[in-house]
Amino acid sequence: MKPIFIAIPLLIASSIAQADNSCGKVTIADMNWSSASLIANIDRFILEKGYGCEAELVPGDTMPTGTAMIEKGEPDIAPEMWSNSMKDALDKGVAEKRLRFAGQSLSDGGEEGFWVPQYMVDKDPSLATIEGVIKSAAMFKHPEDPDKSAFYGCPAGWNCQISSGNLFTALKLKDKGFDLIDPGSGAGLSGSIAKAYARQEPWFGYYWAPTAVLGKYKMVKVDFGSGIDKEEFINCSSKEDCLEPKVTMYPPSLVQTLTTESFAAKSPAAYEYLSKRSFKNEKMNELLAWMEDNQADGDVAMEYYLTNNKDNWMTWVPADVAEKVQKALDSL
Repeated sequence: MKPIFIAIPLLIASSIAQADNSCGKVTIADMNWSSASLIANIDRFILEKGYGCEAELVPGDTMPTGTAMIEKGEPDIAPEMWSNSMKDALDKGVAEKRLRFAGQSLSDGGEEGFWVPQYMVDKDPSLATIEGVIKSAAMFKHPEDPDKSAFYGCPAGWNCQISSGNLFTALKLKDKGFDLIDPGSGAGLSGSIAKAYARQEPWFGYYWAPTAVLGKYKMVKVDFGSGIDKEEFINCSSKEDCLEPKVTMYPPSLVQTLTTESFAAKSPAAYEYLSKRSFKNEKMNELLAWMEDNQADGDVAMEYYLTNNKDNWMTWVPADVAEKVQKALDSL
Protein backbone atom coordinates (compact mmCIF):
# COMPACT_ATOMS: atom_id res chain seq x y z
CA MET A 1 0.00 0.00 0.00
CA LYS A 2 2.88 2.39 0.70
CA PRO A 3 4.08 2.70 -2.94
CA ILE A 4 0.49 3.53 -4.02
CA PHE A 5 0.27 6.22 -1.33
CA ILE A 6 3.43 7.84 -2.73
CA ALA A 7 2.44 7.51 -6.37
CA ILE A 8 -0.93 9.27 -6.09
CA PRO A 9 0.41 12.73 -5.13
CA LEU A 10 3.19 12.33 -7.71
CA LEU A 11 0.58 11.57 -10.34
CA ILE A 12 -1.47 14.62 -9.31
CA ALA A 13 1.61 16.85 -9.35
CA SER A 14 2.55 15.52 -12.77
CA SER A 15 -0.97 16.15 -14.05
CA ILE A 16 -0.98 19.76 -12.81
CA ALA A 17 2.47 20.38 -14.29
CA GLN A 18 1.29 19.03 -17.63
CA ALA A 19 -1.80 21.24 -17.50
CA ASP A 20 0.34 24.30 -16.73
CA ASN A 21 2.69 23.53 -19.61
CA SER A 22 -0.26 23.27 -21.96
CA CYS A 23 -1.66 26.67 -20.97
CA GLY A 24 -1.15 27.71 -24.57
CA LYS A 25 -3.12 30.57 -26.05
CA VAL A 26 -5.38 32.44 -23.64
CA THR A 27 -7.76 35.22 -24.65
CA ILE A 28 -8.65 37.90 -22.11
CA ALA A 29 -11.53 40.36 -22.50
CA ASP A 30 -10.27 43.94 -22.37
CA MET A 31 -13.51 45.63 -21.32
CA ASN A 32 -14.14 49.21 -22.38
CA TRP A 33 -13.80 50.87 -18.95
CA SER A 34 -10.64 51.73 -17.05
CA SER A 35 -10.71 49.35 -14.07
CA ALA A 36 -11.49 46.34 -16.28
CA SER A 37 -8.77 47.29 -18.76
CA LEU A 38 -6.24 47.63 -15.95
CA ILE A 39 -7.11 44.20 -14.52
CA ALA A 40 -7.02 42.63 -18.00
CA ASN A 41 -3.52 43.97 -18.60
CA ILE A 42 -2.35 42.75 -15.18
CA ASP A 43 -3.74 39.29 -15.95
CA ARG A 44 -2.08 39.27 -19.38
CA PHE A 45 1.33 40.12 -17.95
CA ILE A 46 1.19 37.69 -15.02
CA LEU A 47 -0.22 34.79 -17.06
CA GLU A 48 2.32 35.35 -19.83
CA LYS A 49 5.44 36.01 -17.75
CA GLY A 50 4.60 33.92 -14.70
CA TYR A 51 2.67 30.96 -16.11
CA GLY A 52 3.97 30.73 -19.67
CA CYS A 53 0.61 31.37 -21.30
CA GLU A 54 0.36 32.97 -24.73
CA ALA A 55 -1.96 35.68 -23.50
CA GLU A 56 -3.87 37.98 -25.84
CA LEU A 57 -6.26 40.83 -25.09
CA VAL A 58 -9.46 41.02 -27.12
CA PRO A 59 -12.10 43.78 -27.07
CA GLY A 60 -14.98 43.15 -24.66
CA ASP A 61 -18.11 44.45 -23.01
CA THR A 62 -20.40 42.88 -20.42
CA MET A 63 -23.24 41.43 -22.49
CA PRO A 64 -21.34 40.52 -25.70
CA THR A 65 -18.46 38.94 -23.76
CA GLY A 66 -20.71 36.92 -21.44
CA THR A 67 -22.78 35.69 -24.37
CA ALA A 68 -19.71 34.74 -26.43
CA MET A 69 -18.18 32.82 -23.53
CA ILE A 70 -21.39 30.83 -23.09
CA GLU A 71 -22.08 30.15 -26.78
CA LYS A 72 -18.59 30.02 -28.33
CA GLY A 73 -16.29 29.29 -25.40
CA GLU A 74 -14.27 32.46 -25.96
CA PRO A 75 -12.70 34.61 -24.71
CA ASP A 76 -11.22 32.44 -21.98
CA ILE A 77 -11.31 35.11 -19.27
CA ALA A 78 -13.50 38.08 -18.40
CA PRO A 79 -11.51 39.77 -15.59
CA GLU A 80 -14.24 42.15 -14.38
CA MET A 81 -17.76 40.85 -14.96
CA TRP A 82 -20.61 42.71 -13.27
CA SER A 83 -22.49 39.45 -13.09
CA ASN A 84 -25.84 40.71 -11.80
CA SER A 85 -26.39 42.33 -15.21
CA MET A 86 -26.84 38.88 -16.80
CA LYS A 87 -27.10 36.66 -13.74
CA ASP A 88 -29.53 34.04 -15.08
CA ALA A 89 -27.54 33.42 -18.26
CA LEU A 90 -24.23 33.16 -16.42
CA ASP A 91 -25.64 30.86 -13.74
CA LYS A 92 -27.01 28.63 -16.49
CA GLY A 93 -23.60 28.61 -18.17
CA VAL A 94 -22.01 27.48 -14.90
CA ALA A 95 -24.68 24.79 -14.38
CA GLU A 96 -24.04 23.49 -17.91
CA LYS A 97 -20.28 23.42 -17.20
CA ARG A 98 -19.49 26.00 -19.85
CA LEU A 99 -18.32 28.66 -17.40
CA ARG A 100 -16.69 28.96 -14.01
CA PHE A 101 -16.53 31.88 -11.55
CA ALA A 102 -12.93 32.24 -10.41
CA GLY A 103 -13.38 34.80 -7.66
CA GLN A 104 -14.27 38.40 -6.92
CA SER A 105 -12.51 41.04 -9.01
CA LEU A 106 -13.60 43.69 -6.51
CA SER A 107 -13.74 42.24 -3.02
CA ASP A 108 -16.06 45.03 -1.83
CA GLY A 109 -18.29 44.63 -4.88
CA GLY A 110 -19.51 47.57 -6.90
CA GLU A 111 -20.48 50.28 -4.42
CA GLU A 112 -23.26 52.87 -4.72
CA GLY A 113 -24.64 55.38 -2.28
CA PHE A 114 -25.37 58.96 -1.28
CA TRP A 115 -22.18 60.78 -0.35
CA VAL A 116 -20.84 63.93 1.31
CA PRO A 117 -17.21 65.21 1.29
CA GLN A 118 -14.85 63.97 3.98
CA TYR A 119 -14.02 67.55 5.03
CA MET A 120 -17.64 68.10 6.04
CA VAL A 121 -17.69 65.00 8.24
CA ASP A 122 -14.36 66.02 9.79
CA LYS A 123 -16.04 69.20 11.01
CA ASP A 124 -19.38 67.59 11.91
CA PRO A 125 -19.43 63.76 12.27
CA SER A 126 -23.25 63.76 12.27
CA LEU A 127 -23.14 64.48 8.52
CA ALA A 128 -22.13 60.85 7.99
CA THR A 129 -25.79 60.01 8.75
CA ILE A 130 -28.95 60.92 6.87
CA GLU A 131 -30.37 62.48 10.04
CA GLY A 132 -27.39 64.83 10.22
CA VAL A 133 -27.66 65.73 6.54
CA ILE A 134 -31.38 66.51 6.84
CA LYS A 135 -30.81 68.56 9.98
CA SER A 136 -28.22 70.63 8.10
CA ALA A 137 -30.17 70.82 4.82
CA ALA A 138 -29.72 74.59 4.57
CA MET A 139 -25.95 74.09 4.13
CA PHE A 140 -26.42 72.40 0.77
CA LYS A 141 -27.06 75.46 -1.36
CA HIS A 142 -29.08 74.97 -4.54
CA PRO A 143 -27.21 76.43 -7.56
CA GLU A 144 -30.37 78.10 -8.93
CA ASP A 145 -32.94 78.34 -6.13
CA PRO A 146 -31.88 79.85 -2.77
CA ASP A 147 -35.04 78.52 -1.13
CA LYS A 148 -34.08 74.88 -1.80
CA SER A 149 -31.29 72.51 -0.85
CA ALA A 150 -29.35 70.57 -3.48
CA PHE A 151 -29.20 66.81 -3.95
CA TYR A 152 -27.27 65.72 -7.06
CA GLY A 153 -28.86 62.62 -8.57
CA CYS A 154 -27.77 60.17 -11.23
CA PRO A 155 -27.86 61.49 -14.84
CA ALA A 156 -31.07 60.97 -16.82
CA GLY A 157 -31.12 57.77 -18.84
CA TRP A 158 -28.76 55.86 -16.56
CA ASN A 159 -30.09 52.88 -14.58
CA CYS A 160 -29.03 54.51 -11.32
CA GLN A 161 -31.41 57.41 -12.02
CA ILE A 162 -34.27 55.10 -11.04
CA SER A 163 -32.78 53.86 -7.77
CA SER A 164 -31.43 57.25 -6.66
CA GLY A 165 -34.80 58.84 -7.41
CA ASN A 166 -36.71 56.18 -5.53
CA LEU A 167 -34.45 56.46 -2.50
CA PHE A 168 -34.74 60.25 -2.63
CA THR A 169 -38.50 59.68 -2.37
CA ALA A 170 -38.23 57.02 0.35
CA LEU A 171 -36.09 59.31 2.49
CA LYS A 172 -38.68 62.11 2.02
CA LEU A 173 -35.89 64.49 1.04
CA LYS A 174 -38.26 66.70 -0.95
CA ASP A 175 -40.27 67.31 2.21
CA LYS A 176 -37.03 68.35 3.92
CA GLY A 177 -36.35 71.04 1.33
CA PHE A 178 -34.12 69.17 -1.10
CA ASP A 179 -34.46 69.37 -4.87
CA LEU A 180 -33.29 66.41 -6.96
CA ILE A 181 -30.90 67.91 -9.52
CA ASP A 182 -30.21 66.13 -12.81
CA PRO A 183 -26.50 66.83 -13.48
CA GLY A 184 -27.05 66.15 -17.20
CA SER A 185 -24.13 63.75 -17.61
CA GLY A 186 -21.51 61.77 -15.77
CA ALA A 187 -19.08 64.63 -16.39
CA GLY A 188 -21.60 67.07 -14.95
CA LEU A 189 -21.96 64.98 -11.80
CA SER A 190 -18.23 64.54 -11.26
CA GLY A 191 -17.70 68.20 -12.10
CA SER A 192 -20.08 69.25 -9.33
CA ILE A 193 -17.97 67.27 -6.82
CA ALA A 194 -14.71 68.75 -8.15
CA LYS A 195 -16.14 72.28 -7.92
CA ALA A 196 -17.33 71.74 -4.34
CA TYR A 197 -13.94 70.33 -3.35
CA ALA A 198 -12.05 73.21 -4.92
CA ARG A 199 -14.12 75.64 -2.85
CA GLN A 200 -14.46 73.35 0.20
CA GLU A 201 -18.24 73.77 -0.06
CA PRO A 202 -21.02 71.40 1.04
CA TRP A 203 -22.11 68.73 -1.48
CA PHE A 204 -24.66 65.92 -1.20
CA GLY A 205 -25.55 63.43 -3.89
CA TYR A 206 -25.33 60.03 -5.56
CA TYR A 207 -22.08 58.41 -6.70
CA TRP A 208 -20.51 54.99 -7.14
CA ALA A 209 -17.21 53.12 -6.81
CA PRO A 210 -14.72 52.21 -7.98
CA THR A 211 -14.15 55.49 -9.81
CA ALA A 212 -11.37 58.00 -10.34
CA VAL A 213 -13.56 60.63 -8.68
CA LEU A 214 -13.66 58.79 -5.35
CA GLY A 215 -9.92 58.25 -5.67
CA LYS A 216 -9.26 61.96 -6.08
CA TYR A 217 -11.89 63.31 -3.70
CA LYS A 218 -12.34 61.67 -0.32
CA MET A 219 -16.04 61.15 0.23
CA VAL A 220 -18.09 59.54 3.01
CA LYS A 221 -21.07 57.33 2.24
CA VAL A 222 -24.08 58.56 4.19
CA ASP A 223 -25.58 55.96 6.51
CA PHE A 224 -29.38 55.75 6.16
CA GLY A 225 -29.64 53.82 9.43
CA SER A 226 -31.67 51.17 7.62
CA GLY A 227 -29.15 48.51 6.73
CA ILE A 228 -29.50 46.70 3.40
CA ASP A 229 -32.84 45.23 2.35
CA LYS A 230 -31.74 43.40 -0.78
CA GLU A 231 -35.22 42.15 -1.69
CA GLU A 232 -36.68 45.65 -1.37
CA PHE A 233 -33.92 47.06 -3.56
CA ILE A 234 -34.26 44.38 -6.26
CA ASN A 235 -38.06 44.26 -6.30
CA CYS A 236 -38.90 47.95 -5.85
CA SER A 237 -36.15 50.53 -5.27
CA SER A 238 -34.43 49.71 -8.56
CA LYS A 239 -37.69 49.49 -10.54
CA GLU A 240 -39.24 52.35 -12.48
CA ASP A 241 -42.76 51.35 -11.43
CA CYS A 242 -41.94 51.27 -7.69
CA LEU A 243 -44.81 53.28 -6.16
CA GLU A 244 -43.91 53.09 -2.48
CA PRO A 245 -40.14 52.71 -2.13
CA LYS A 246 -38.75 51.96 1.31
CA VAL A 247 -35.45 53.12 2.75
CA THR A 248 -32.53 50.76 2.16
CA MET A 249 -28.82 51.15 1.64
CA TYR A 250 -27.55 50.02 -1.77
CA PRO A 251 -26.52 46.36 -1.78
CA PRO A 252 -23.04 45.80 -3.24
CA SER A 253 -22.99 44.63 -6.86
CA LEU A 254 -21.22 41.32 -7.43
CA VAL A 255 -18.11 41.86 -9.59
CA GLN A 256 -16.44 38.59 -10.49
CA THR A 257 -13.76 37.04 -12.65
CA LEU A 258 -15.34 34.67 -15.15
CA THR A 259 -13.54 31.94 -17.08
CA THR A 260 -14.55 29.23 -19.49
CA GLU A 261 -14.67 25.73 -18.03
CA SER A 262 -12.16 24.54 -20.63
CA PHE A 263 -9.56 27.12 -19.51
CA ALA A 264 -10.09 26.33 -15.81
CA ALA A 265 -9.68 22.60 -16.47
CA LYS A 266 -6.66 23.02 -18.74
CA SER A 267 -4.72 25.43 -16.52
CA PRO A 268 -5.57 24.89 -12.83
CA ALA A 269 -2.58 26.87 -11.55
CA ALA A 270 -3.45 29.90 -13.69
CA TYR A 271 -7.09 29.55 -12.63
CA GLU A 272 -5.99 29.51 -8.99
CA TYR A 273 -4.20 32.84 -9.56
CA LEU A 274 -7.42 34.33 -10.95
CA SER A 275 -9.32 33.07 -7.91
CA LYS A 276 -6.94 34.99 -5.62
CA ARG A 277 -6.54 38.17 -7.67
CA SER A 278 -8.82 40.80 -6.15
CA PHE A 279 -8.89 44.54 -5.42
CA LYS A 280 -10.36 46.62 -2.64
CA ASN A 281 -12.40 49.58 -3.90
CA GLU A 282 -10.18 52.04 -2.05
CA LYS A 283 -7.11 50.78 -3.92
CA MET A 284 -8.92 50.70 -7.26
CA ASN A 285 -10.20 54.26 -6.71
CA GLU A 286 -6.58 55.38 -6.21
CA LEU A 287 -5.42 53.55 -9.34
CA LEU A 288 -8.22 55.01 -11.46
CA ALA A 289 -7.38 58.50 -10.22
CA TRP A 290 -3.73 57.91 -11.17
CA MET A 291 -4.77 56.71 -14.62
CA GLU A 292 -6.88 59.81 -15.19
CA ASP A 293 -4.25 62.22 -13.91
CA ASN A 294 -1.56 60.62 -16.08
CA GLN A 295 -3.78 59.88 -19.09
CA ALA A 296 -2.60 56.28 -18.75
CA ASP A 297 -4.14 53.31 -20.52
CA GLY A 298 -4.45 49.83 -19.02
CA ASP A 299 -0.98 48.74 -20.15
CA VAL A 300 0.82 51.71 -18.60
CA ALA A 301 -1.26 51.44 -15.42
CA MET A 302 -0.43 47.73 -15.20
CA GLU A 303 3.30 48.50 -15.04
CA TYR A 304 2.67 51.24 -12.46
CA TYR A 305 0.59 48.90 -10.29
CA LEU A 306 2.96 45.90 -10.43
CA THR A 307 5.97 48.13 -9.71
CA ASN A 308 4.44 49.91 -6.72
CA ASN A 309 2.25 47.24 -5.14
CA LYS A 310 4.40 44.15 -4.75
CA ASP A 311 3.00 43.44 -1.29
CA ASN A 312 -0.42 43.02 -2.93
CA TRP A 313 0.12 41.07 -6.12
CA MET A 314 2.82 38.74 -4.79
CA THR A 315 0.23 37.23 -2.43
CA TRP A 316 -1.78 36.06 -5.46
CA VAL A 317 0.92 33.76 -6.87
CA PRO A 318 3.48 31.17 -5.67
CA ALA A 319 7.02 32.41 -4.99
CA ASP A 320 8.49 30.96 -8.19
CA VAL A 321 5.81 32.69 -10.31
CA ALA A 322 6.35 35.97 -8.47
CA GLU A 323 10.08 35.72 -9.21
CA LYS A 324 9.43 35.25 -12.94
CA VAL A 325 6.98 38.16 -13.04
CA GLN A 326 9.38 40.43 -11.15
CA LYS A 327 12.23 39.51 -13.50
CA ALA A 328 10.07 40.38 -16.51
CA LEU A 329 9.01 43.62 -14.81
CA ASP A 330 12.65 44.59 -14.17
CA SER A 331 13.44 44.18 -17.87
CA LEU A 332 10.72 46.59 -19.05
